[in-house]
Amino acid sequence: MDKKKQILIVEDEEKIARLLEIELSYEGYETTKVYDGFEGFQTFIDGDWDLVLLDIMLPGISGIEILRRIRSTNKDVPVILLTAKDAIEDKVAGLDLGANDYVTKPFQMEELLARVRAHLRLREQEKKSDVVEEEEDVLRFEELTLNEQTREVYRKEDSIELTPREFDLLAYLLKNEKIVLNREQLLNNVWGYDYFGDTNVVDVYIRYLRNKMDKPYDKQYIHTVRGVGYVLKDEQ
Repeated sequence: MDKKKQILIVEDEEKIARLLEIELSYEGYETTKVYDGFEGFQTFIDGDWDLVLLDIMLPGISGIEILRRIRSTNKDVPVILLTAKDAIEDKVAGLDLGANDYVTKPFQMEELLARVRAHLRLREQEKKSDVVEEEEDVLRFEELTLNEQTREVYRKEDSIELTPREFDLLAYLLKNEKIVLNREQLLNNVWGYDYFGDTNVVDVYIRYLRNKMDKPYDKQYIHTVRGVGYVLKDEQ
């Protein structure tokens, strides 16, 4: 069963807050309502929220200040401002600070609910996109994991510290797993086409890699193919 979306309502007019609570609960959301600015921000910090409905005019600190503080700690959670009809400056300030939307009081409940659904749906799509992008940056082979974005390498749970050149060499081997690569291919793709040094540098760096990511473990991943080059594969 999917976890219910958590919505924080920061609104000092109790009747409006209660109405929002009832309608959002009916739509299947979990809600928490807060009537004060200071308490509103503290509640936000203490919770894990999928969306915030934030009144601008609040006792304690204003909704604009809460929004500024929220965005200093969380860039992603959707925030919909509840604004007075003529509060143009507040709307502009809120959008400039990173509010996702605003609804003018008095508002139609169906319109507000539609905007809540739209922003929650958009956030879910962004999360899926983030996961896909992260997965695209990660190369895996058996117990070995290499993250091209963070440049971290793990074998099982062990972090393996590599130099930039060792990292690039391993990444290229992983991208061509089970393919035998000769020294010239490795030089061109890891050191660059304009490299005119000794081709033995490949053998040296293969040895460095083996010492760090193969030697301490039972299975070897980097294998020598005599007279040709190297291949990353399992021992079978």
